[in-house]
Amino acid sequence: MWYVYVLVCSDKTLYCGITTNLKKRLKQHNGEIKGGSKYTRSRRPCRFVHIKKAMNRSIASKLEYQFKQLSRKNKIDYLIHHPLSQDLLQIAHQQQLPLLPLPLLQ
Repeated sequence: MWYVYVLVCSDKTLYCGITTNLKKRLKQHNGEIKGGSKYTRSRRPCRFVHIKKAMNRSIASKLEYQFKQLSRKNKIDYLIHHPLSQDLLQIAHQQQLPLLPLPLLQ
């Protein structure tokens, strides 16, 4: 299973990416293990604000691209109007993934 995720960084900017392992990817972005992105390196800590399932890498990449094309205002509107489903909240809870409430973005 692939996931499209959106992080909020310490400076309240948004970062979108794809992965098959949410917990490991967050650790990479936060510098706990090797990997991550240049963008998040200077904006730690990062926390999840949105997670979406995708059937395969191709679909995940297309969803990521679509999200990245939005303006910041439209990204925040999207995040507000597409709350996490119960199964994704359960995944986040099981994997002990830190989720940030959306009102803190605005």
